[in-house]
Amino acid sequence: MRQLKNIGKRLVVAVLGWQLRRLHARHNIKTVGVVGSYGKTSTKFGIATVLNQHFRVRFQAGNYNDLVTVPLVFFGEATPSLLNPFAWAAAFIRNEQQIRGAYPYDVVVLELGTDGPGQIAAFGQYLDLDFLVVTAIAHEHMEFFADLQAVADEELAAQAYSKQVIYNADLCANEYVAELTKPTISFGRADADYRLDKVTYKDNAHAFRILHKGKPLLEASYTGVAKAQLYSACVAAIIGQQLGMPTKKIAQGIAAMTPVSGRMQTLQGIRGSTILDETYNASPSATIAALDVLYGMAAPQKIALLGNMNELGNYSKAAHTEVGEYCDPKQLDLVITLGPDANTYLAPAARARGCKVQTCTTPYEAGEQLQQHIKDGAVVLAKGSQNKVFAEEAVKAILADPADAEHLVRQSPAWLKKKAANFKTD
Repeated sequence: MRQLKNIGKRLVVAVLGWQLRRLHARHNIKTVGVVGSYGKTSTKFGIATVLNQHFRVRFQAGNYNDLVTVPLVFFGEATPSLLNPFAWAAAFIRNEQQIRGAYPYDVVVLELGTDGPGQIAAFGQYLDLDFLVVTAIAHEHMEFFADLQAVADEELAAQAYSKQVIYNADLCANEYVAELTKPTISFGRADADYRLDKVTYKDNAHAFRILHKGKPLLEASYTGVAKAQLYSACVAAIIGQQLGMPTKKIAQGIAAMTPVSGRMQTLQGIRGSTILDETYNASPSATIAALDVLYGMAAPQKIALLGNMNELGNYSKAAHTEVGEYCDPKQLDLVITLGPDANTYLAPAARARGCKVQTCTTPYEAGEQLQQHIKDGAVVLAKGSQNKVFAEEAVKAILADPADAEHLVRQSPAWLKKKAANFKTD
């Protein structure tokens, strides 16, 4: 069965690549690709939201970020089973109609994912990017990458089929971006071509301005607690300016940006609490950034639910220990860990710092712990990876309105079935 699927995948990619190359040849489509160790999805949504104020933008709300699904974004197609040739044939026919007709979009925004070496480079068989955005170079999938240099080599392989590279100067070390050979634009909070400046936070909104080469470009505001989302706003402004978008519309687009499910989404919890929903995935750098958001908030009680950071290989012990040591007892009233490595390494490191810690093996147990300990007006951060974690299920237990569960990640029947099997629930 696996061999049959692999054959089907190769055939599908070959046809889709052929069709995509012809689509580009017939239509003037600007293409933006987003790579990086974390922050890709929020950045994709931010760019699409801003550019949509002036252009016709196509993107995919789901995780269409692999070799098969990326071409489908251009054609607005869902993904059939690799073992269903009739569904693929119908999709190919519909694609041909779009190739020959009037293409209804000006810009396509893509997210390019990788689980191991060589996967980013493979997109080059059919992609030609006008802008490549690099969100961060940090530890990810370390069971497949020897070190951070290998991660950088993988993510930056996309420059081979990109006209221009836009990178986060705060989250991409100089030693890695020095390897870039294509024209570059940097953005960040310090030394960068485009710089975030005068950032203030009040009433659940960030006000800021963007400087271009030291001169004011625009002033804008973003409603949300995640300061990291300002990076998405900044890179969207860069691309908008590069494409000739009016500054006023760029600012309007930034104001329209909203958090993505599972990525620092704010939800109302029981007893008047606020939930910072960061349950989509977790890495050391992203978890520390999420803790910084929590630390910056004023609340009578702060709780951090920190789940396993998966796929770190031999780096897992050091990574979980690092996050545990970042847990500040002056900021956190309670740390709840979830998953084997979080319990084994993160929990004792947090205890050694002086934090009160509870360990859990399932998200349902973690949800019970949250229910027991939340006080009026608390702020709760929930962060973790997928398998053996699924911290979004713990969040369900403390929602003020159970109907808000629809805003959480991985709530389809297939995912709920997988979670039940993962923890052997009824």
